[in-house]
Amino acid sequence: MDLGLSGKKALITGSTKGLGRAIAETLVAEGASVAICSRTQDDVDAAVAAMSDGASGTVVGSVCDAADADAVRAWVAESSEALGGIDIYVHNTSGKPARSFDKWQNNMDIDLMSLIHGVDAAGEALADGGGALISISTTAVNEHFASGSGSYSAFKAAVTNWTLGQAQVLGAKGIRCNVVSPGPIFVEGGDWNMIKDNMEDFYKATQKTHPQGELGEPQDVANAVAFLASNAAKHVNGVNMTVDGGFLKRVDF
Repeated sequence: MDLGLSGKKALITGSTKGLGRAIAETLVAEGASVAICSRTQDDVDAAVAAMSDGASGTVVGSVCDAADADAVRAWVAESSEALGGIDIYVHNTSGKPARSFDKWQNNMDIDLMSLIHGVDAAGEALADGGGALISISTTAVNEHFASGSGSYSAFKAAVTNWTLGQAQVLGAKGIRCNVVSPGPIFVEGGDWNMIKDNMEDFYKATQKTHPQGELGEPQDVANAVAFLASNAAKHVNGVNMTVDGGFLKRVDF
């Protein structure tokens, strides 16, 4: 199926590693131009160089601290100028779970406020051509998982609620707003890699809760984002798409 992403311009936050990197690479492979960002210049440079090799579109990147609203807005403006517009905005930034109260504010800025500021800054450009907003959430907002999830699941719940609410507000301007909620996803060097290496019993127990016995991969999430960003999903708005291999046991109807 031709997703119709060739020539589209996409901004992906938190996108030099993990899920964000897989999303950016998938959109580039589909012919889109992308702008990426992270907090580390070396990571940005390496990712831009790798994704530019053989790309039919433009790949640009900048350092951006998602906790800094002005920096997020500046990145959106610079990226829009570099790409010649914005068709797709993917919100992927998230702080690690805050175990102390003094870190909750920082996590709110990274998880939630960076989304609100970024979309506000990108809104006019997104509306020009009938754009797509996709926020990355988590199944941890739907049912309790492990202990002490704290700020992570709380702010992801806020991200989910705000994004799906915008399906009505921004939807009236031609911007489709959807959420992708991954379950446990194994990323090389990521959290589940650490759990596998250091908490083997917990890792195996989590594997067993998946009907097929395996955690997901970053590409599973990236494929869902590419679909929601594409013309193939032109009538999909206000949806929370779960990508968890049956990890959640609820029945949606």
